[in-house]
Amino acid sequence: MIRLIAILAAFSTAMACAASPRQRPISAGPAETGPGTVTAARKFLEGRWVLESMVVNPPGGKPITLKGTGVLNYDDFGNMAMNIKADEASSDLLRAGGVVIPDGVIATTGRTAIDVPNKTLTYILEGQASAMKTGGGPLSPNRPRHWEVAGDVLTLTTKDESGAPLSVSRWKKS
Repeated sequence: MIRLIAILAAFSTAMACAASPRQRPISAGPAETGPGTVTAARKFLEGRWVLESMVVNPPGGKPITLKGTGVLNYDDFGNMAMNIKADEASSDLLRAGGVVIPDGVIATTGRTAIDVPNKTLTYILEGQASAMKTGGGPLSPNRPRHWEVAGDVLTLTTKDESGAPLSVSRWKKS
């Protein structure tokens, strides 16, 4: 009798744990393509960009025109690597304006989140506590970059809380 009760209990338990229908994944459909989509923005950004000009407007200070060179690389997944080498005078002015620029170099790697409707790029940097590495100044990765495109030139602008430009950099596709 005990054996029969044990078998019935095991059978009941097994039946109570019967598989239920699985939830079906929600199909998001194919990725959107064409003008005005994230796919189109990533495709445009993909490649090597050379710095044409950069102006930094530190709060309460005079605009600083960076003298130096820079390269920005984007891959087809939105990963980026940026390396800007400023001359000594520009580096000194940037430091005085609150930008952390060790050895005259601004170098970051990470990826970008693209917001097409607001025309912004947000940097998500590898291994960097955002405000700690940059001092939270005008070039802080916490600030979205507002982008404009004219032919093969990309203009990235950071803005303060009131919408005034803190930095404007122009990059030409090479």
